[in-house]
Amino acid sequence: MKKSIGVGTILLVENDPNEQALIEEAFRANGMTGPLQKVGDGVEAISYLMGEGKYADRIQFPYPSLILTDLHMPRADGFDVLRHLKSNPTWAIIPTVVLTASSDPEDVRTAYLLGANCYHVKPPSFPGLCAQLNILHKYWLGCEVPEVDSAGQQLPGKGKLGDRFPHPSPSKQSRVQN
Repeated sequence: MKKSIGVGTILLVENDPNEQALIEEAFRANGMTGPLQKVGDGVEAISYLMGEGKYADRIQFPYPSLILTDLHMPRADGFDVLRHLKSNPTWAIIPTVVLTASSDPEDVRTAYLLGANCYHVKPPSFPGLCAQLNILHKYWLGCEVPEVDSAGQQLPGKGKLGDRFPHPSPSKQSRVQN
């Protein structure tokens, strides 16, 4: 089935429960009602993507159409998430937005080198966060995603590039070690 990112699941990778709640409230304030799944760090994000443990039910925890990740988190940080995503063909095409408090130029540079699609510094106010997420949502709403099955898993490629880029099963993916 064909769909845009705007109607797919968004995976929020954020270790601070207060920030998670604030981002979720900003989504609601902007009328964004699509599914938002929240995890507390990079290790949980990888478990979610691999469908491990409590994330094994792909109907309840579908593959995300978009990932919003903080950078500085315990266990595995946002850089680890980016490394993992971009090193696995199954997930390399999931758009990944860094949403962090860090404006350090090295963090920005590293995030882009690791494959971030964009980098946003969290604004200091709730209205600023609402405005920022509204712009992000409007941009990604119009972007189409590859065809997926009912659980959000990308369908194997065919034709033009399908044979060049393998579509491995999640069980063959590597893990971030914690």
